[in-house]
Amino acid sequence: MNLLYAFDLLGTAAFAASGAWAGIRRQMDLLGVLVLGVVTAIGGGTLRDILLGDTPPFCLQNDTYLYLSIVVAVVVFIFHRHFEHIAHPLLYLDAIGLGTFVVIGTQKAIYFGSSFIVAVTMGVMTATAGGVIRDMLSNRVPLILRREIYASPCIAGSALLYAGHMLGLNYAISAIAAVALVVVVRILAIRHNWALPRAKKN
Repeated sequence: MNLLYAFDLLGTAAFAASGAWAGIRRQMDLLGVLVLGVVTAIGGGTLRDILLGDTPPFCLQNDTYLYLSIVVAVVVFIFHRHFEHIAHPLLYLDAIGLGTFVVIGTQKAIYFGSSFIVAVTMGVMTATAGGVIRDMLSNRVPLILRREIYASPCIAGSALLYAGHMLGLNYAISAIAAVALVVVVRILAIRHNWALPRAKKN
């Protein structure tokens, strides 16, 4: 198992847990928790594949992602009373998943011959669209539309990977640098409560 795939599975598990936890907080039943867990974990990559014309989507070509998402959501549902103890560490796992998904989404778009803006969009979508669906289904303002530094490092990481591709740099080096950029910025934002500026009221 290569390192990127291992991080991909780790990120999938973290995203599934965050989706399931959102369902728990909204007092959903088991089905609701499962739906939020699964769509958070695979929603972004599925939407990316559909838009790129790569069908069936990745999660139907390798159902490990589906099984992993379901198992994690069920575990969160069963042990939710103990979940608050790992809710904060989960943010750091989520950051790793975020960086990994950005790289996977951007690289796939590059493979399909996409332009810079399309590749960056696919990278950011892979990392964030599942969370957007989760927040909409749980009746919350999506995280990427709030003040938190979330989508911004994804854009930077995706742009860095694309630049490395255009400059002919080694893929592994570019991918590691892109993941590191996303993860480090996201973790620093969590630790120091960084946020994007809002428009000032008159």
